[in-house]
Amino acid sequence: MLTHPTLDQMQALGLAGMAAAYRQLAEQDNAADLSREEWLGLMLDREAAMRADKRLTNRLAAAKLRFVDACIEDIDFASRRGLDRRNTLQLAQGAWLKAHENLIVTGQTGTGKTWLACAFGRQAARLDHSVLYLRMPRLFEDLAMARLDGRFPRLIDKLARVQLLIVDDWGTHTLNNQQRLDLLEIFEERYRRKSTLITAQLPVAQWHDMIGELTIADAILDRIIHNAHRIALEGDSMRRKKAAPPLTSAENSETNLK
Repeated sequence: MLTHPTLDQMQALGLAGMAAAYRQLAEQDNAADLSREEWLGLMLDREAAMRADKRLTNRLAAAKLRFVDACIEDIDFASRRGLDRRNTLQLAQGAWLKAHENLIVTGQTGTGKTWLACAFGRQAARLDHSVLYLRMPRLFEDLAMARLDGRFPRLIDKLARVQLLIVDDWGTHTLNNQQRLDLLEIFEERYRRKSTLITAQLPVAQWHDMIGELTIADAILDRIIHNAHRIALEGDSMRRKKAAPPLTSAENSETNLK
């Protein structure tokens, strides 16, 4: 048999999935009953699956998601947050990413905006899109440092090329003129070429005032809002709901005696 030379060649060519399938098939009692086409098909399926898994692992590592385990399948639709199951699952299909549209998630602190954004980020990576998660304050820090050490053009290029850019904590503070110009450059480069997901406590109607400078704010929002899907989360903080219940008066008395 040519088992060992064949395996060596597969490994040398980086076909680890095919090699694993070849080894497994060769050990089966009915191996001789399979045709060459069946062997090849099974080996190719394993190789494709292993490459897809590796690609997803690499994409998730590069995405730097805040909640690395967040996924669409674990979304809690039972909580009263105004989260529509049909709309959410439709967005999970990824048509908005292929169309280079945006997604805006708004809601009060603790309603699950960041977790939901990370779930969409993971889903985008599953659909073979590159993803990058950044909090808005960190984004401005990175841009300022890049401008000082000469990396600014490369950073802008990186932000322009990623297929899904997640900007978390949008609108937590007013912007200075340089930050406004930086945002305009980023969204100008991404407009109708890539998708952006933004989470914000601030309602969209107040973004104009947050950005400031009428002309620049108009230009930035024009590139974000008009082709954006929106999810407005409602209700109380999910953190408070998941927190331990308060002690009863009897439990408090017992605690004070200890």
